[in-house]
Amino acid sequence: MDYDTKVINRMKRIEGQVRGLIKMMDEGKDCRDVVTQMSAVRSAIDRTAALVVSSNLERCIREEKVNGETSEDLIKEAVNLLVKSR
Repeated sequence: MDYDTKVINRMKRIEGQVRGLIKMMDEGKDCRDVVTQMSAVRSAIDRTAALVVSSNLERCIREEKVNGETSEDLIKEAVNLLVKSR
């Protein structure tokens, strides 16, 4: 699968957030602040995972329609991926 530059840029921002989080921990920042940043990172990863799954699902469904196949199994797999990511 080819990943959109928007998705890659999101992951780079998340990488920066994680680096910032490690720096906060190294500096002994307050627990509440660290956990807040951890939640932000988790949320960003969840949104990015959903974007990747939805983009892939859309592409696969279009291919299946062209081939005259059903997309039911693809939808089930996409839902399972989203559930597993949580």
